[in-house]
Amino acid sequence: MVGSDDFPVIPGVEIDLMKVYMSGTIVDEQDAKVSVFDHGLLYGDGVFEGIRAYHGKVFLLEEHVDRLYESAKAIALKIPMTPEEMCEAVLDTCRANGIVDGYIRLVVTRGVGTLGLNPYLCDKPEIFIIAAEIQLYPKELYESGMQVVTVGTMRNNPESINPRIKSLNYLNNVMAKIEAINAGVMECIMLNNQGQVAEASGDNVFILKDGVLKTPPVWCGALDGITRRAVMQIARDAGIPVVEDVLQRYDLFTADEMFLTGTAAEVIAVTDVDRREIGDGTPGEITLDLMDRFKEFVKEHGTPIS
Repeated sequence: MVGSDDFPVIPGVEIDLMKVYMSGTIVDEQDAKVSVFDHGLLYGDGVFEGIRAYHGKVFLLEEHVDRLYESAKAIALKIPMTPEEMCEAVLDTCRANGIVDGYIRLVVTRGVGTLGLNPYLCDKPEIFIIAAEIQLYPKELYESGMQVVTVGTMRNNPESINPRIKSLNYLNNVMAKIEAINAGVMECIMLNNQGQVAEASGDNVFILKDGVLKTPPVWCGALDGITRRAVMQIARDAGIPVVEDVLQRYDLFTADEMFLTGTAAEVIAVTDVDRREIGDGTPGEITLDLMDRFKEFVKEHGTPIS
């Protein structure tokens, strides 16, 4: 793997092939394989985490691993290693790839089973970790803000698939992303079955109105995002009131500022929703301030890789 300006590798470390953690062993990328009978592939039966590394540290690693284990418990999937061992496996994968800044995908599948649905016939879970590069949105969008549209694909009902379970079955989000791309934008707003704002296809939603920062509660269909939590903490530390509140499209249209948060997206301003200009059509002052504060926050909150 060759480093870039945005995602450099550790000086002096040359990595010809990406190294992937596969259930206890780090292998070359071409040897990182799962069975066609794995229930993660057949049914989306598994859980995952997307994690960032900044400045030689894995950002909020323990929080991500804790959420992984909670997601696994919710779907009755027992991970055959301790959270501490999982954290070390993440760090080992970063070291093997010479990662200083990058993106980590941590996946636990149900493992190899039959062609039937019964998860208890799966022998043992498969665990794999990828540490590489990611750039979700073009750099210019962080400077000018992005356009989004509301899509017809509803967010899964929380009583069907709870949004706090970060499962491998992302078809709901993929279908929403297809609608966004077909509309000529890179992200969208998903509503729940009550017509309330849930989240974007891959990010959490925030608005600022009259000096108060608002974000949908998780029971509306929003993922309990790690970056979401961090930005809420950063805002409160900066003296900005933060509330979880039910939002409708009207609230987005009339917001003073709006932005999205996510592990890959970080913090990015939204300046247009369904052809309604947000604020003055440029990233808001508080949004820009939170973007800067987040960049400083990640420097101080992480587990050292080396």
